[in-house]
Amino acid sequence: MDVLIVGAGLSGVGAAWHLQRRGWTYAVLEARDRLGGTWDLFRYPGVRSDSDMFTLSYPFQPWRGAKSLADGDSIRRYIEATAHAHGIDRRIRYGVKVVAAAWSWKGPHWVVETQEGGRSRTWTCSFLYVCAGYYDYARGHQPDFAGLERFGGHFVHPQSWPQDLDVAGKRVVVIGSGATAVTLVPALAETAAHVTMLQRSPTYLASQPAVDHVADVLRRLLPARFAHALIRGKNVLSSQLTYWLSRRFPEQTKRYLREGLLRLLPDPAYLDQHFTPRYQPWDQRLCVVPDGDLLRQVAAGRASVVTDEITRFAERGIELESGTFLEADVVVSATGLSLVPLGGIGLSVDGRAIDLAQTTAYRGLMLSGVPNLAFCVGYTNASWTLRADLSSRYVVRLLDHMRRRGLTTAMPAPPPRRAGRPLLGLTSTYVQRAAHLFPRQGERDPWAVTQNYLLDRARFPFLDIRKGMVFDE
Repeated sequence: MDVLIVGAGLSGVGAAWHLQRRGWTYAVLEARDRLGGTWDLFRYPGVRSDSDMFTLSYPFQPWRGAKSLADGDSIRRYIEATAHAHGIDRRIRYGVKVVAAAWSWKGPHWVVETQEGGRSRTWTCSFLYVCAGYYDYARGHQPDFAGLERFGGHFVHPQSWPQDLDVAGKRVVVIGSGATAVTLVPALAETAAHVTMLQRSPTYLASQPAVDHVADVLRRLLPARFAHALIRGKNVLSSQLTYWLSRRFPEQTKRYLREGLLRLLPDPAYLDQHFTPRYQPWDQRLCVVPDGDLLRQVAAGRASVVTDEITRFAERGIELESGTFLEADVVVSATGLSLVPLGGIGLSVDGRAIDLAQTTAYRGLMLSGVPNLAFCVGYTNASWTLRADLSSRYVVRLLDHMRRRGLTTAMPAPPPRRAGRPLLGLTSTYVQRAAHLFPRQGERDPWAVTQNYLLDRARFPFLDIRKGMVFDE
């Protein structure tokens, strides 16, 4: 077929919509047993988005849910309903894991190797679009804790949460301070005897209403699509302005964030110790807490935060460097995710293996020296779908250009100089651990990735498709 899409999550379903709208034949290959991607994988208590749903949802499918910051299952059902409404679900093949893709100039085409129920199978396509994100679905990051084998309680990782785990009346320690930890703590505190968030260092938090009341008014007064576009625009402007002000005026941003937390937890010394990071705002992704839920649980005494290092595990809990001992019946290791580029697919071009770390990202969606392949990654400072939608629009525009001119291949030429910047521009530990595996980016178009949706939205439709690209008939 014309295009194979890898992954049936937010990105893959959005890509399918754009392709079928322009008459391209496609299939979606999904390794899991149902669609949803990230929102099907993560099923830990309280799992939710920290991006508002009016920008995380598709521009062509209005979000009708009650909450702007929605739970994971609601997001998965939204993706499922979108796929069904547009007939995309009929093109999805489940239980099909793509393990390798080999480009042959003799076709020219991609030969895609898959594993399906223990059997190998091959697919061919003219263009391969990898919408598998960058999380390693097989395993999350797990540090090697000393003495863990001695721990007598339950030890779990959020990525493989046991659905029968009951924390009611139990002492729980959540290790970590990122988005997963700040989501888990308030959810577990609803029933646990007490929840402690154990962190090595603090993370910036921002309280945000779970319900967008302005959006609710607009949805009552205006047609759904028009209201959705207005709310989406409002939220994009707000988030981009907030990011710009944070980077330009970091000290003022720190004060603003601190004042917001003080209204929920009026203990300056506690905030200074546990919620004042050493880095600048947006060096790492800001963690959103809906209606200040984490701070409210701490203020109520149902949760607490400890900033310390782990020395070793013991049978009944965790020993810390300060000499403190945390008793625990359940320990949750929210220590981060493992990242893998292009879903871990092994690429080759005419028998030559492609080392992704030696390639340069072309406009953040193709690879130097690799023909007829695109990949989809979202913004690090805004909703994933904003960037994913632009990428899919660009891919369809490229394919349409090739069809009109009778071209069979499009391959980004190597950049004039070795690219030195990481593709994902965050200092978060989980990003830095995997940075050496990913393509690099350059300093200017078409090799630079701009973390600015407003700029990208304005320029993407007018970018020169031919710049830095080699075409063949």
